[in-house]
Amino acid sequence: MVLSVEEVHRIIESTTTFHNRVYFATVYSCGLRLHEGLNLQVADIHTDRSMLHVHRGKGATDRMVPLPNRTLSLLREYWKTHRNPTYLFPARGRDGKQASQANHPMKKSTVQGVLRGVLKQLGINYHGVSIHTLRHCYATHLLEAGVNVRHIQQYMGHAFLETTMRYFHLTRKGQEDSYHIIDEAMRRVGT
Repeated sequence: MVLSVEEVHRIIESTTTFHNRVYFATVYSCGLRLHEGLNLQVADIHTDRSMLHVHRGKGATDRMVPLPNRTLSLLREYWKTHRNPTYLFPARGRDGKQASQANHPMKKSTVQGVLRGVLKQLGINYHGVSIHTLRHCYATHLLEAGVNVRHIQQYMGHAFLETTMRYFHLTRKGQEDSYHIIDEAMRRVGT
């Protein structure tokens, strides 16, 4: 399941709690897995290079992903609300005031439940939409925007290009663009 860019933005913008909105925006704009986003640490941000160091990825591999300026601004703004020295998304505690001293990140169930609530509130009846869907959307939207598939492979942390290639079946835009390019390139055949 892949959502359109507009649908993803609608979900993020409709998330009323700031920490969850920033979490969803970060997962989507950096192509992160659920646990990768939750475990982000302050030291993982490389502002001088506009990159995010993703530790503890699938297969215990690390990778660097581009960190969009807007996402960096959101992360900075959110961090100021808790100033946890380690985690970007620290556990907030029952009263919501424990984030500055938390020694672990928010729980998976918290962000999953918030996403379900936002989808219900928006009347989006997509079966199978999860936090991981945002990661799939990232790859597909980059592909549709013309980003080189090898770069997408690297940003997603895929060891094999075949894993990344499965995103091609999720989009028709690439096929449509290819048709127009081929049509234009071959328009003089037989004249």
